[in-house]
This record gives sequence, structure tokens and C-alpha cells, in this order.
Amino acid sequence: MLPRELSVAAVLLLCVQSLHGSAFHPVSSHEFTAYRMQQYNLVQQKYGCRGAILGAEARSADEPVLTRRCVIMKVMDFTTEKYLEAQRQNAAAILILLPTNISAVPYDSIQSFMVSESEVLLKEILIPVYVAPEDEKLLIMYEEVKQAAATRTLSIFVRVLRSMVTATAFQMSLSNTAAIKSSTDTTFTTLEGVLPGAEEDAPTIVITAHYDSYGLAPWLSYGADSNGSGVTILLELVRLFQKLFSSPGTKPPFNLMFSLTGGGKYNFLGTKRWIEDNLDHAESSLLHDNVAFVLCLDTLANSDELYMHVSRPPKPDSPIQSFLEQLEEVVSSRFPWVKVGLVHKKINLVESSVAWEHERYSLRRIPSFTLSRLEDPKSELRGSMLDTMSQVDFRKMKRNGIIVAETLARYMYNLSDKGSPKDMQVFKGQLDFHDSRMLSLMSSLTSVPRATQLLDKEPAHILLVNSLEHEFKRYLQQVHRHTFRQDKKDPDITFFDQMNQQIVMYRVKPAAFDLFLGGCIAAYLAIVYYTIQNFDYLYIKLKAAAKYKHE
Repeated sequence: MLPRELSVAAVLLLCVQSLHGSAFHPVSSHEFTAYRMQQYNLVQQKYGCRGAILGAEARSADEPVLTRRCVIMKVMDFTTEKYLEAQRQNAAAILILLPTNISAVPYDSIQSFMVSESEVLLKEILIPVYVAPEDEKLLIMYEEVKQAAATRTLSIFVRVLRSMVTATAFQMSLSNTAAIKSSTDTTFTTLEGVLPGAEEDAPTIVITAHYDSYGLAPWLSYGADSNGSGVTILLELVRLFQKLFSSPGTKPPFNLMFSLTGGGKYNFLGTKRWIEDNLDHAESSLLHDNVAFVLCLDTLANSDELYMHVSRPPKPDSPIQSFLEQLEEVVSSRFPWVKVGLVHKKINLVESSVAWEHERYSLRRIPSFTLSRLEDPKSELRGSMLDTMSQVDFRKMKRNGIIVAETLARYMYNLSDKGSPKDMQVFKGQLDFHDSRMLSLMSSLTSVPRATQLLDKEPAHILLVNSLEHEFKRYLQQVHRHTFRQDKKDPDITFFDQMNQQIVMYRVKPAAFDLFLGGCIAAYLAIVYYTIQNFDYLYIKLKAAAKYKHE
């Protein structure tokens, strides 16, 4: 009997081994790059996420319990409410999956995400928040945790049984667990160049735009509209007005100064330092002399609205009032469907931050204003990861550039008082805006993220600033590059590292499954033991049953 007993035991043990092998498929892993949410201190205020360490199981934001879990959300899932709920439940981390093709995301979803993004950036959060571009394995993980969350409508018994037997979990962990370090060595670079006017003591018009970008994750902030559009239009104005200034017959009685400033997304710190350098330290500067006005270009790549933002209402017969009248004349005669508005916002000296770049000049009593398609300075469109090339309407950006150029020409050449037709076109033919050049400029600006904390450290970002300087040198005179370093003892802004991380994702069975499998193995071993101990009895019974059935 012993050989037969051993045979039965061997078969039963093979069954157990088969169950064990089928349950534990090879555990797969996937390593991907994720980018941490903004973290900085500005004017003694803390912003962004304070944490970086990640080691937790992935869960959908739809799950009722998120404590000590890594909450996974797509852009279309992300809301301020879900973000705050994860924070309230002490989630281990939040991971947002960013689509590779932003243009495929519905407009309403983009707007909703931008609003939530701007809201969460206003405060600090202790748990780490990461953003990762979608890939095939991350999407598979997302769908599985989403399906697992959908089972919460089932009974508790079914949910527990399903989790024990069939569910898989995804564990997220960082490859690098180094502590976050602060950095105060950020530099702000400002470029300036001049087109001298026909007269030696000619008044100066300053045209400026900030070139840095902002969004939830610095490494994913490309800033196409804000403010790649302002920079693109400025660089095209440089090329066109250089042609007018190069001929004695068309050189106007004004100096044109162009500047591109850094630190615009952080209280316009680059502009602040550049103004201080010109007014307080330089022996000679065009800002010291007769400045007609400063025109700041900000977010102009879409919309049929154009707003002039001022810190105080322009006085009658002032240069700014005259420019506004010329602006309304150009728009009404050539682009009547475009709405032009004047927005007056008084600077609140109690507040530590400014809303628009022109306010930095207004604080030093330099006449200035900002042209933007946005009416509200707190608009979510001024800083988002979704502000990419797909959000740019090149036709409208070119139109806005033409409006600015024609208005400047009418003002500088005093065309209205000379009786020129309202719909007169100065910029046409060889002076027309070049579509291909504007597209090339915008493509170059959005080829790398332009977050302030990256521009002076990463080779590709340094190369971008160098290319902007090269554009200035092609057309302008007296081009200068000003690099401002912070006082490390009393910095205006403090950034933090660990902004791009490698995350490893493991597919594992939950701990409950180990208990379940252990129970199954124990049950099988009990059956094996009982069968071996009572084999003669079982054999007689089975033989008798078979004989009875045969009869």
C-alpha cells in the first residue's frame, strides 16, 4: 500500500505547487521619472510641497481610505477637493499622470485642471506631490487601481475575498532617498538692447517681457502663452523696428529700449534688480533720462480681448493716454471684433508681491503699463503645466503683435496728427510679421522648461538664454547681459532640490493574499495527511462505491 499512498501524496503536493505557481506570477517593475511639485520660500512665505520621500502602495483617488497610500490621479481626475481630501487623510503622496498629448485633452478638462493647479500652488503641503508623463505601464497601473476602487460598491465580504484572491497592488518607492536641500544661489539674468533715436536727447520707450515659466512642477512648465507669447512678439518687434531705425528717413524721434527679464514668475525679482541697477548704481542709464513709458508684454497668444493694465489712470495728454488712443484707433479700424479695455489696479503697498511687471516700474515713478489678453492678474492661465504649444493660437498672437507694432508706429511718428488714415498699415511687405520666424521662436522657447530655478543650472536652459542674447545682438545696439546674484544671508527667494526623481513601481500581491495562500496550503496538507493516514479505509469505501455503481 505504501507506494500507492506515496503516489497520491505526490499528486496532492503537485496540486499545491501548481496553485502556488499560478498565484505568484513574476513580479514586474517599472522605473520612471517623476517631477516634484514646486517648493520655494518667497518673502518669508512657504509655497509648494515640503516632502520628497515616497514608499507606499498606489491607490485611486476614488478609494474611501487613502491613509499612507500614494494617490494616483490623471489630469482629468484632478480637483482641489480630491487634493485636499488626500491631504486630510494623511496620504503618503500624490502622483499626477500628465498626458503626452495635451491637445487631445478636452478644453473643459484643461480649464478645470488649471484652476485647481493655481489654487493648490497658493499654499504649502507636507506630503510629496509628483507629476509623471503618462506611459503604457503607468496607464495599466492606473486602470487597475481604478477598477479596484470600483469594487467598493460590492459587499464587504466580496471585496475582501476579491482582494485576497485576485487583486494585485503596486508599490511606489524612490530610488534616491537623499534629504531635501535648500538653495539660495539662484541668479536672475536680464538682457537689454537699444535702438537709438534720431535726436540725441530723444525720449525713451521701453518694451519688456519676462521670459521664465511657472507651473505645478518646474521641470514640466513650458509657458507657451505665459510668457512665450510676450517674448516672441518682443523679438519680432526688435527685428521690424530695427529696419525702420536703420534708415535716416524713417528713424523716429524716440529711443527704443528692449529688455527680457528673469524671475518674472517670482514677484518680478529680475525686473526689480534691473531697475535698481539702472537707477541706483549706474552712472548713466536711459531709465535716468526722459522715459515716455514702459510697455510690458504678457500673455498674448489667444483671445479677442486686449487689456491695458495701469497702476493709476493715465492723465490727459500724457504719453500713456496718447498710446491708449492710438491703440483704440488701430483696433477699431482694422480689428473691430477685438475688445480693448483699461484696467486700473492701485498698488497696495502693504502687500509684499506685485501682480504685473509694470508695477515694479510704477513703484519707482516710471510711467508704465502692461498689455495682456487677461483681465485678471490672478488668472490660472499665467502659470500652468498645460500652457503648451497646443494652447497657442498663432493667428491671434500674430494679430496682437501687429496691433502693438502699429500702435507704437502711430505714436512715435505722430501719424494721427499728420492726418494719416486710421487704417494705414506701416508693417506690410518687407515689414510684415514673419509667420515662420514667430513659429520658430515659440518652438525654441517651449523646447525646454523655463522655470527660474533651472535657467542658470541646466546646460539646455543656459543655451536658451544665450540664444535670446544672440537675437538681441543681431538687431540691437548696446546689448548688455545683467546677471544678478542674491544675498545668501538675506535672499529674496529660496528654492529646494530633489525636483526630478526616479520612482520604481513594483507589482506585488497584497499581504492578505499571503494569509489566504497559507490557509490553502495548510488545508491541502491536512487533506494529504488525512488521506495517507486513512488510505485503506478510503480505498475500501471507494472500491465498494465503484462496485455498487457497476452493478
